[in-house]
Amino acid sequence: MSAAPPGVELRPLRWWDLDAVLGAERELFGPTAWSAESFWAELAQPNRRYLAAVRGEDLLGYGGVMVNGADADVQTLAVAPAGQRQGVGAALLQALAGIAADLGATVLLLEVAAGNAAALRLYERSGFERIALRRRYYPDGGDAVIMRRRL
Repeated sequence: MSAAPPGVELRPLRWWDLDAVLGAERELFGPTAWSAESFWAELAQPNRRYLAAVRGEDLLGYGGVMVNGADADVQTLAVAPAGQRQGVGAALLQALAGIAADLGATVLLLEVAAGNAAALRLYERSGFERIALRRRYYPDGGDAVIMRRRL
């Protein structure tokens, strides 16, 4: 896995992390937050891998990737306020890219809210390029930017 910031451990996301994940989802994504059922379904899929970034017992962030042959897709990536601007998101993203490559993917895709400037900067610094715009993609009417990185 990728180097995490000092004091932060990247490890597989486990079912017992879901209470903290759901709290972060509600705080970060509001009405578009994933449900517990969505996370359970994701964790049950054999072609998905999810990671948690933790400091001690505190969940700082989490992310997941789906791999289908040569293509992989970042399913979600989130960093709680306590972990922001510390390299947690970059470490999670790099670790997910490494997992995807290890499983045979050559391309990593993701979608991000067009208004999420911090996430767009992170992805661009991490080698992603904008390839498309999906208008009114999110339930709140927001647009999604589709991004790609070759692995």
